[in-house]
Amino acid sequence: MLFSDSLPQLWLSYGVLSLVVLITGYLGVRLLPLLPRLVLVGIVAGGLWMVAPFSLPLLEPGETYSGLAPAVVVMAVGVLQHDGGQVAGALPLLLAGAAMGAVLGVLAWRLLARRHDGGDAGDGPRRGKRSSPQAGPAPRAKGRTRREPVVN
Repeated sequence: MLFSDSLPQLWLSYGVLSLVVLITGYLGVRLLPLLPRLVLVGIVAGGLWMVAPFSLPLLEPGETYSGLAPAVVVMAVGVLQHDGGQVAGALPLLLAGAAMGAVLGVLAWRLLARRHDGGDAGDGPRRGKRSSPQAGPAPRAKGRTRREPVVN
């Protein structure tokens, strides 16, 4: 059962809280253009969701507990405990996760920009449709803005 074991419940709550952080962070930086916003959210998501191995000493001499945890948590615990080995193991993974998040942010931006531009730019008119004046307004050239009518 999911709630009888505390570890799945911990991962589930971490996932939900990280999604809350990402959504509020995305909404908080809406003043930025889309590309920097997606890259920033990707960096934060990569840092939050990258996992790193860790090991903690137990009370019995010579025994340790090993497992996986979010790299940012392993890094923070390593810094607080002055454990250079844990920091050295978690920092490259944390940076790799941030880099992968930034790349995914750029890819998301490119997909959204392509979708916003129509996706099939330069392919010509579609088959089966004629271009007639009744078909609708002519497509505007890039860089031109729409002129609003003015009543004098």
